[in-house]
Amino acid sequence: MKIQEVDARAIFAKYGLPVPSSRLVKNAEDARKAAEEIGCPVVVKAQVLVGGRGKAGGVKLAATCDEAAVKAKAILGMDIKGITVEKVLIARAVDISEEFYVGMVIDRRSRKPLMMVSPAGGIDIEEVARTSPEKILKVVIDPAFGIMQFQLRRMTSALSADKEIAKKVGGILASLYRAFMAVDASLAEINPLVVTPTGEIWAIDAKIVIDDSSLYRQKDAAGLRDESAEERGEVEAREAGLSFVKLDGSIGCIVNGAGLAMATMDMIKHFGGEPANFLDIGGSSSPDKVIAAIKIILRDRNVKTILINIFGGITRCDDVALGLIEAKKQLGLDIPLVVRLTGTNEDRAREILKGTALIPAATMEEGVKRAIKAAS
Repeated sequence: MKIQEVDARAIFAKYGLPVPSSRLVKNAEDARKAAEEIGCPVVVKAQVLVGGRGKAGGVKLAATCDEAAVKAKAILGMDIKGITVEKVLIARAVDISEEFYVGMVIDRRSRKPLMMVSPAGGIDIEEVARTSPEKILKVVIDPAFGIMQFQLRRMTSALSADKEIAKKVGGILASLYRAFMAVDASLAEINPLVVTPTGEIWAIDAKIVIDDSSLYRQKDAAGLRDESAEERGEVEAREAGLSFVKLDGSIGCIVNGAGLAMATMDMIKHFGGEPANFLDIGGSSSPDKVIAAIKIILRDRNVKTILINIFGGITRCDDVALGLIEAKKQLGLDIPLVVRLTGTNEDRAREILKGTALIPAATMEEGVKRAIKAAS
């Protein structure tokens, strides 16, 4: 679950990270008032859950309160990667002499938290990794012991030769680790962490992604979800108990089980097609889930055909077949549906689908090839 920068800043501040004062506003006049309260100069930042705001013109510096209002008006209503800006953050601007990157993720290889630091802050870390990987230091942290002093010294010395700066940064790294663990984050990032000409250090940007699986115990964090900034299909899928990720292809996929879903997408790519989504209906064979899944996929105008690939264990193939028949009635489907059902009650499912316009497939490979042909 991505959260807005204003909420990430609040979490950082709670755990002792130095965050400049800021206000969230929805119109130009409130932007002017916020700038007066904070003190100019200020930065006006679009609040949208996508990267590249600065490159899109969604981050602007304002030297005066009147200018803050003008800049806020220009950003509000702007379209950034398909999302309309409805709120802006007015934050105190600081002078910058150095910029660092600091971030944390979960490292799948070690299955532990991983902290990354780089002296090349202020630009996309992916670009740094591509062009100058030697500038990124990665340190795996054992949660049984927490972040160790020797790890802090190693990272701070990689960022700055100034002992006073390094000492301050060490405290910030320790605080970032505490915040990351406390909110069950899968990502926490400061880019950039800046040093001012007078030696102050500020986290002038904040990004946190919270693990959805932890929301049952992160009661406060659960309320930070901004559904207006999410892909509508992903919201509907979550409400229906489905796992869904939108992609850019033309072949919609309905599969049960994450492993089979990944294998299905791999096979589509292998034979020259492009999957339009990852969609896992899970172990349930409820016809309602099948209908919900098709509705979500049909939101994507790029979808030319839908491939249903079900391996029935707990999931019953006949229930999926009934869901497909009902979806056909309710939705008036006018695109091809390729269906491969195998496992529990597959013979009964074939009887249910016999004589329909659905395109049958005996194997996954056959289903994928037929879906690619239908899409073209």
